[in-house]
Amino acid sequence: MPRLSDTMTEGTVATWLKKVGDAVKEGDILAEIETDKATMEFESFNAGTLLYIGIKEGETAAVDSLLAIIGKEGEDITSLISGAAVTTETKSEAPAAVEAPKTTSPSAAATLPKGVVVVTMPRLSDTMTEGTVATWLKNIGDTVKEGDILAEIETDKATMEFESFNAGTLLFIGIETGQSAPVDSVLAIIGPVGTDISGIAENYKKGGAAPVATPTATDQTTVTPPATETSHTADGARIFASPLAKQIATAKGVNLSQVKGTGENGRITKSDVENFNPSANAMPSATESSQPTTDNAQPTTAVKPFVPAGESYSEVIKNSQMRKTIAKRLSESIFTAPHFYLTIEVGMDEAMKSRGVINSIPDTKVSFNDMVIKACAMALKKHPKVNSQWSEEAITINHHVNVGVAVAVEDGLVVPVLRFTDQMSLSQIGSAVKDLAGKAKTKKLQPTEMEGSTFTVSNLGMFGIQSFTSIINQPNSAILSVGAIEEKPVVRNGQIVVGNTMTLTLACDHRTVDGATGAQFLQTLRQYLENPVTMLA
Repeated sequence: MPRLSDTMTEGTVATWLKKVGDAVKEGDILAEIETDKATMEFESFNAGTLLYIGIKEGETAAVDSLLAIIGKEGEDITSLISGAAVTTETKSEAPAAVEAPKTTSPSAAATLPKGVVVVTMPRLSDTMTEGTVATWLKNIGDTVKEGDILAEIETDKATMEFESFNAGTLLFIGIETGQSAPVDSVLAIIGPVGTDISGIAENYKKGGAAPVATPTATDQTTVTPPATETSHTADGARIFASPLAKQIATAKGVNLSQVKGTGENGRITKSDVENFNPSANAMPSATESSQPTTDNAQPTTAVKPFVPAGESYSEVIKNSQMRKTIAKRLSESIFTAPHFYLTIEVGMDEAMKSRGVINSIPDTKVSFNDMVIKACAMALKKHPKVNSQWSEEAITINHHVNVGVAVAVEDGLVVPVLRFTDQMSLSQIGSAVKDLAGKAKTKKLQPTEMEGSTFTVSNLGMFGIQSFTSIINQPNSAILSVGAIEEKPVVRNGQIVVGNTMTLTLACDHRTVDGATGAQFLQTLRQYLENPVTMLA
C-alpha cells in the first residue's frame, strides 16, 4: 500500500482494475486507492502477471501493507504471502477500530441487488467536508460507460470532473444540481436497467455515510470514483491518460492529443509518452490551428437586470464551497495569528533592463512576478525562519522552499504551489506559473497542486495597486504583497532623477517571525531584485 499523500496512514482499495492471473504491463492501472484526500489511480511500475491480491475491494489497510504480488506466471509466492501476513494483520487492527463508528449496518451493503453500485460524494481535498454538484452530465435512465463523466463537483478549492469507473444505467441521483452535501453522502446509484432500488439510498443515508463492509461479490461494493483532470483535444474529445503519463508529458512539453495510447481502452501510459515521436505529428490540424488560445478568449459578460431609476434592488448569491472556505480559513488566520507588517520600496530599473535582455531570447517569457518569486525563494534559503510554521508544540523551520502564488479566479482565490522553487530557473518559474494559472482559471487545478506551500506571494500590481497588505495563508508564517512598478522622482547620489520603484509589504506571524528577522529577509530580497544578476550566480 503506497503513501499517496503526506498525511496518509492507511488506504482503501476502491476498485481493482486487474484480477489474479491477468497480465500487467508497465504503466497499467492496477487499482483505485482511496486516501485521506482523494481516490487516485495506482499505476504499475512493473511488468508480469498479477499473482496475488492482498487487500480486497472495500478493505482498508495501513501504508506498507501487502497490496499485491506481481511476478512470473506459475511462480511460487507462498513464502512471500506467509511472511507478510503477520505484519498486515498487526497493522490492520488499529485502523479497524477507528473505522467502526463510520460503519452502518452491513446489511445495507449485503442486500444490494446484483450489479448495483452506490456512488458517494468523495473527499477531494484535505479541507473538504462537503461538495456541491455544479452540473450533472447524465440524467436518470441514461446509459453510463466506464470513463464517462457523471457530473462536475465543486469543492472548496476547484470544480472537478467526476468520472465513472462503473458501467450500467444511472438509476438514482441523490444530490441535485446546485445542492450541497457532506462527504460520503449518496451521490448516485448505477446498476442494470429496471433494477428495483427502493430503500437503498435511505438505508445508506441513515448512517450518514456509506457502509464499509466486505462484499460477497465484486459487483456489490460501494465505490467512490475519483474526480480526475481530463485532457481534451481541440474538438472537445476526451483523452484518457495515467497520472504519471500526464506528469511526464507536462515536463517534456508533449501534447497528449497527439499521443496514441496503448493501454486499456486506449489509455495513454508512461511508455507511450516516453516513446512519442513529435516529428510524425508536427503539423497541427486545421481544427487545432483555428482554436483560440486562452489569452485571446473573450470574457463572458453577465446580463444585468433592468432596474427602474429610484427603485431598490438587491441580489442574493449563494455562497460557493470555495467562498465558504476562503471566509473560514482567512478568518481563522487573522484572528489566531498576530499579524504585523513591514514595507519597503525597491528600485526596479536594473530588473527592467534584465527582463528585457532575458525576454529577447527566443521562446522565453519572464514577468516581473516571476523575478519576485525567484528572489523570494533565494531569500528564504538565507532566512529559513521566515519559511516556518507554528504549532502549539513546536515551530517547524522548512529548509525546502515551496512558494504559493495567489491567483484570482471567478469564484474567489486559489493558491497553486511551485515545489522546490529555489531550484527552478526564471524561465521554469514563468512556464510553471502560466500553466498553473491557466488551470486555476479553467477550474482544472488538482488538490495536490495547491498543497504544501511554505511561503506565499500575492501580486496586485497589474491592477495598478501601489501597496496593500495580505492575510497570511496558514500554515505559512508570512506572505508578500507586491504592488505596481511606478515611474517617479527618486534621489540618487544627491540628485533627483526619474526612477522606477515597487512597494513590497511582508505580513508576518509574530509567533514565529520577529521584526528583525522579517526586516533582514526584506533587505536580502531587495538586494536580489535591485541586482538581478546575483540571482543567476
